[in-house]
Amino acid sequence: MSNIEALKKEIVETVQAANDMQALETVRVQALGKKGKVTDLMKSLGQMDPEQRREMGQALNRLKDEITGEIETRAAALKRKELDERLQTEKLDMTLSPRPEQQGSIHPISQTTEEMITIFAEMGFTVAEGPEIEDDFHNFTALNFPPEHPARQMHDTFYLPDAPDSEGEAATRLLRTHTSTVQIHVMQNQKPPIRIIVPGRTFRSDYDMTHTPMFHQMEGLVIDKTSHMGHLKHCLTVFCRKYFGVEELPVRFRPSFFPFTEPSAEMDIGCAVNNGKLEIGGGNKWMEILGCGMVHPNVLKNCGIDPEEYQGFAFGMGIERVAMLKYGIPDLRTFFESDIRWLRHYGFGPSDQPNTALRAE
Repeated sequence: MSNIEALKKEIVETVQAANDMQALETVRVQALGKKGKVTDLMKSLGQMDPEQRREMGQALNRLKDEITGEIETRAAALKRKELDERLQTEKLDMTLSPRPEQQGSIHPISQTTEEMITIFAEMGFTVAEGPEIEDDFHNFTALNFPPEHPARQMHDTFYLPDAPDSEGEAATRLLRTHTSTVQIHVMQNQKPPIRIIVPGRTFRSDYDMTHTPMFHQMEGLVIDKTSHMGHLKHCLTVFCRKYFGVEELPVRFRPSFFPFTEPSAEMDIGCAVNNGKLEIGGGNKWMEILGCGMVHPNVLKNCGIDPEEYQGFAFGMGIERVAMLKYGIPDLRTFFESDIRWLRHYGFGPSDQPNTALRAE
């Protein structure tokens, strides 16, 4: 047994003296390899009587485990040392190239989102965010969609495999079809008054010049004790006039229907077509820009808010749509085709500020 202790001490000292992974691997092979010192001792067990073989075998197994542990500990220390040395010596230049042809561009969606956030922030709105993978309750039920509503069908919604909820029951999961789901999360977790906007990605099964499977929306929500339809109309009128930079932009509100608002309306802006080009402002034509309305009492009840005490309004619009109108982009699909030529034409410089020509009231 004294020979085993001496061998252990010798191997451990050699392990600790190894200065790199190659040297440590050499030590391992010399100790535990096919022709290693410990392996040679294991081969000698067959020449011993049963009692001596049992005792020596246990001792050699302990020795093997202890040496393996020492090697693993030393290997971890050497890897940490190697990483520290690399971090001290390796450098990566993350600065932008000074050459204009290599200058990055801000995507029109990012720029438009910043413009919209800036305008609504001046009116007291804060930004809220939420998950893109949702359940049926937050995406449909809480927003007063009836069970037979067409939006719930497979041809409109991207459904995912069911997953257990907090109570272990199978729950329907899907990619959110609108950012209105975040309104539900906020109303469930925040007491009124509430004044938020919700920019984010949404998903629907559609693809043509004016629809893509993934697109961006901007939702707005106000909940308090006094807000009414007049406040909603003024808020959206100020936004559209400032965003498009037209001080006297004509607007109108038409009755409509959405499950989560009552009354509901669609907002139109005045426009004209001159020489095949759309001009936002005067003219004898109208273009629908967004949907809005007073929050339905059922939605408030679903979120634990008393509709006898609180009321409010909500609105939503496509970020790609307002970007196309403001910057003259004809095809929605080009936003997501990763064509660097398109981005060079429609993109914004890294130092460009959000373009908000008018001051919000």
